Amino acid sequence: MSEPTEANAAAEAAPGDGPAEPAGGTGRRHVRVVLVDDHRMFRTGVQAEIGQTDQTGVEVVGEAADVDQAVTVITATRPEVVLLDVHLPGGGGVEVLRRCASLTGDAERPVRFLALSVSDAAEDVIGVIRGGARGYVTKTITGADLIDSIFRVQEGDAVFSPRLAGFVLDAFASTDAPPVDEDLDRLTQREREVLRLIARGYAYKEIAKQLFISVKTVESHVSAVLRKLQLSNRHELTRWATARRLV
Repeated sequence: MSEPTEANAAAEAAPGDGPAEPAGGTGRRHVRVVLVDDHRMFRTGVQAEIGQTDQTGVEVVGEAADVDQAVTVITATRPEVVLLDVHLPGGGGVEVLRRCASLTGDAERPVRFLALSVSDAAEDVIGVIRGGARGYVTKTITGADLIDSIFRVQEGDAVFSPRLAGFVLDAFASTDAPPVDEDLDRLTQREREVLRLIARGYAYKEIAKQLFISVKTVESHVSAVLRKLQLSNRHELTRWATARRLV
């Protein structure tokens, strides 16, 4: 995952430069946020970007690096908005949404989710929106736009990076939207990521480097994918992925 590109600029900005008003005064906006991402350095960058509460109105009340941590922290803190990565250890962002469904459905104190991911793949976008997220933005977003998106989601709006909105419209408005692939749904988000890279011809070491995981972890993911899809080797896996246009 890429690091935020404008974290330093936000840290040096004057208090009045951002779109959100400071917390703590009459009529000033305030939102409590939990950050969920499996890369600590990225969470640190986002915290620096948006977490100066006096300037932004955003209060970061918790962080998590995997599905179990996320569910625990979200349940304990009950934030207004969760910034949720799509690819997480333990089942991905969709699993967090599934396990927090009662919180998103709370009529009085809803917890709303905004996906913040490096991925702009249609299946990732559609998956988390179907799971209950209120929006999806990519990690190329500016700090000011991210803050604005957080407040919009808090208020109940749906927020998308411009190109991604088309995926959602196609999936939900068109009667020709593709059916859910039950085989693909057996895989976690991380397993899908490894599957695509394997199908594109990447070596295990290259995948490990790109995903910031160990070679042994890559091997474990490949074994899990082969078992779940009832395939024998990476050549069959590549044919399977190509047939579904995942490459």
